[in-house]
Amino acid sequence: MKAIINGKIETISGGIIEDGVILVEQGKISAVGRDVTIPPDAEIIDAEGRHITPGLIDAHTHIGAFEQGIPESFTDGNEMTSPITPQLRIIDSITPQDTAFADALSGGVTCVQTLPGSANVIGGQGAVMKTHGTVVDEMILLAPSSMKAALGENPIGVYKEKKVLPTTRMGNAACLRDALIKVQNYIEKETEAAENDKFHERDLTWESLVPVMEGEIPLSIHAHRADDIATAIRISEEFGLIYTIEHCTEGHILAEYLGKRKVRAAIGPTLTSKPKLELKNKSWETMKKLLDAGCHICIITDHPVIPIEHLVLCASLAFRAGLSREDALKCITLYAAEHLGVEKRLGSIEKGKDADVVIWDGDPLDSRSNVVMTLIEGEVVYEKGQG
Repeated sequence: MKAIINGKIETISGGIIEDGVILVEQGKISAVGRDVTIPPDAEIIDAEGRHITPGLIDAHTHIGAFEQGIPESFTDGNEMTSPITPQLRIIDSITPQDTAFADALSGGVTCVQTLPGSANVIGGQGAVMKTHGTVVDEMILLAPSSMKAALGENPIGVYKEKKVLPTTRMGNAACLRDALIKVQNYIEKETEAAENDKFHERDLTWESLVPVMEGEIPLSIHAHRADDIATAIRISEEFGLIYTIEHCTEGHILAEYLGKRKVRAAIGPTLTSKPKLELKNKSWETMKKLLDAGCHICIITDHPVIPIEHLVLCASLAFRAGLSREDALKCITLYAAEHLGVEKRLGSIEKGKDADVVIWDGDPLDSRSNVVMTLIEGEVVYEKGQG
């Protein structure tokens, strides 16, 4: 058992507790508050003068698949041989030896969603995982966590060179709709075979999309430009899908439209230049405009586009642009957990949740502050100044 004492606890879900205590037992938070009895055998971590937050969550990364220090031609996040590849699983490309995992811990990031890249209209299954471990299977929380899809420039750029569909935005939409219709047909044939006690041959391409069609996992759609965002919604509503908009760069242009639909959006990477046309209207004000309109948002790095250790910096810049301090922190903790469907375990400091905790030497939204210690499930996985 551990007891983290004397810190300023930013619980996220229940306000701030000054000089509070967090008890950690068997990887979970067993108590939090000011009047907490500390067992005599508890290991004490004194956080006097420190801020304490839940572990940060980055809901959209490519960590472990686009490995740091590796030439892009050797990375494993995009299978650029067909525009429709739902049968791919990102867990088969993740290397825990990627040095970005250590950077994540030094930046207080304890949980991520890793996704395939955006070269394909449907790119494969994502995974939610903790950022410490040596075997992917032991780091995973959810797999599959979502199905990655992409609209806009990226798949067009890949397949225009190959002179195959899609080479336009019309082509992107047509490929996506065609795949969803094919999985509907696959489900009908599978059901019919079961009802008639007949053999139905498995096809991983369409079988992998069944959880999307049946609402078990979301379709996470890469869409920067306003028209691509509208297309993502149009197709998702046509097929009755649970979906998220990933990036949502021009979401502020459609804020009222998205708000009416209570769209879930993972916004970013915003701490970049504007290297392509889709990013020309990128703004730090997008977060506040979408939140004010009624959308559910979180902030992402899209690592390695923005190094993952700068997730908290992205939140601080959104705060500077008008997002409230409370919402800025929630965008990288509780809102991100809700985006991924893991809010019962992560995102706030509450009894019963995973003991993923970060201790800071100052206000986490002050760019001068450092992570002093990071714990995942009660174990110290990073300590400043320690090798």
